[in-house]
Amino acid sequence: MQLSYLSEPSVLYNLQYRYSQDMIYTKAGPVLVAVNPFKKVALYGNEYIKAYRNKTMDSPHVYAIADSALREMKSDEVNQSIIISGESGAGKTETAKIAMQYLASLGGGSGIEYEILQTNPILEAFGNAKTLRNDNSSRFGKLIEIHFSTTGRICGAMIQTFLLEKSRVVQCAVGERSYHIFYQLCAGAPTTLREKLNLKKVDEYKYLKQSCCYSIAGVDDAEMFRAVTEAMNIVHISKEDQDNVFAMVSAVLWLGDVSFTIIDNENHVEITVEEAAETVSRLLGCSIEDLNLVLSKRHMKVNNENIVQKLTLTQATDTRDALAKALYASLFEWLVEQINKSLSVGKRRTGRSISILDIYGFESFDKNSFEQFCINYANERLQQHFNRHLFKLEQEEYVEDGIDWAKVEFEDNQDCLNLFEKKPLGLLSLLDEESTFPNATDLTFANKLKQHLDTNSCFRGERGKAFTVRHYAGEVAYDTSGFLEKNRDLLHMDSIQFLAKCKLSIPQTFASKMLAQSDNLESIPYRPSVADSQKLSVAMKFKGQLFQLMQRLESTTPHFIRCIKPNNLQLPAIYGQELVLQQLKCCGVLEVVRISRSGYPTRMTHQKFARRHSC
Repeated sequence: MQLSYLSEPSVLYNLQYRYSQDMIYTKAGPVLVAVNPFKKVALYGNEYIKAYRNKTMDSPHVYAIADSALREMKSDEVNQSIIISGESGAGKTETAKIAMQYLASLGGGSGIEYEILQTNPILEAFGNAKTLRNDNSSRFGKLIEIHFSTTGRICGAMIQTFLLEKSRVVQCAVGERSYHIFYQLCAGAPTTLREKLNLKKVDEYKYLKQSCCYSIAGVDDAEMFRAVTEAMNIVHISKEDQDNVFAMVSAVLWLGDVSFTIIDNENHVEITVEEAAETVSRLLGCSIEDLNLVLSKRHMKVNNENIVQKLTLTQATDTRDALAKALYASLFEWLVEQINKSLSVGKRRTGRSISILDIYGFESFDKNSFEQFCINYANERLQQHFNRHLFKLEQEEYVEDGIDWAKVEFEDNQDCLNLFEKKPLGLLSLLDEESTFPNATDLTFANKLKQHLDTNSCFRGERGKAFTVRHYAGEVAYDTSGFLEKNRDLLHMDSIQFLAKCKLSIPQTFASKMLAQSDNLESIPYRPSVADSQKLSVAMKFKGQLFQLMQRLESTTPHFIRCIKPNNLQLPAIYGQELVLQQLKCCGVLEVVRISRSGYPTRMTHQKFARRHSC
């Protein structure tokens, strides 16, 4: 921003003026600010790619950021990363695709670049959904690492995913949709596949009916289904495997329609043998008897004695939903594995890489649950990475070099991170501790948080089962209902053994992995018949993944893109000043500009200078 006077109004006006002219990109120091246009803008394609490659155009753009990463990777021989952040609905997924498009164009030639681009329709179909804030919201995090040869050609890629929102499979808020693939399959499956899978209309499935939302304005689900199958062909997923994938998608939908019959006065149940149960057993390749057994009974080991417990209606429904979530999660995991195999076959990683991070944005809804808790924790970690590189390291460098420097103050979110990560009295530690108690409830968990954390400035206890966290992006009130259950994420050994016996290969592979990790049964009392591999809670697994991600990012030169949502209506040409200002403030863009204007735009070590410019 070449502003003579830096203030909130001048920055806001500048962004608004550029936005009205369809100039949606603005450079704020080293950070690219991208304002979501909520429409197609004529800023992309081969002509633009050529212009940025040949430096005949230098206005702010995602292409310019990708070009800078590519040039620095080659000249400095250091791995690069493009970190795309912003609230849900700010346009992160589209921005990631545009960056990939540029890298594929410049580093192409081997054919692998086309495969990399075709991973997008698959992962979006199986991992994205319509929420109240965003028609194409990523319900998982994704890091795609693109590998280049020593000559600068793309030679392979690897995708890592984080925390798929499994609960969306069985439960969806009114006005939202579950994963796109459910609607795409029902709308676009050809007649033979439709008959084979016994597909119904989307509004006839219980899992999809509860949200009363079946379509997205301007989106043709049938056409999207054809794009997904075409993409699967390109990344070498065989026709047989594709049939298995869609059989699993259909089985998950039909599983939600499996009903139960009460068989005694203690509310014990058996499955009702009708179309839903018959279709599920046929699609998964199991018997009706085995399906009934896994959904209506549970084998337990108490004092070395095997006991069969009959399930009540509530327990059976929970078991059915847990099985549906496990099936879908195993399918998503399998798809990512197949894509990674395709992107790495015969490719040698001899050069460097550019990683593109597209992770769920900060979220705050009327009701915020365990998923938002994890998503917002991830955003706190990313904000700290942003702070460290653009505020802390930059200013420390000036001080170390003895430069006369007036420190620029910025909003440091370390206190909020401590609230999450402190041991033994942090949010994550207390959640894990409470998850190990057999009689713990969501209310006892909420009370424990209030008891231990009420003195923390970033925490506030609320009435009943709620608590509020003061995040860098604003306050969020969380409802602890379902926290413990989602954190444990239990799949009983009965369910794992059932999946291992299915003839369908994908759940079979998933179950075999889990059984291989667990040669004996769980001994903790509250988790009878659960595999050892499940001892680690969801929150702790996620924290581990997040720390690995941050380590990988720390070993790269980062390039930051901040996506801004100009309005909550998802409509073009509407610029809400308060909403934009709140996003600029919470992510520290104004402070970045101050440091950039006060500091030194070009810095180079003597060694690097000599290497670059010596005769």
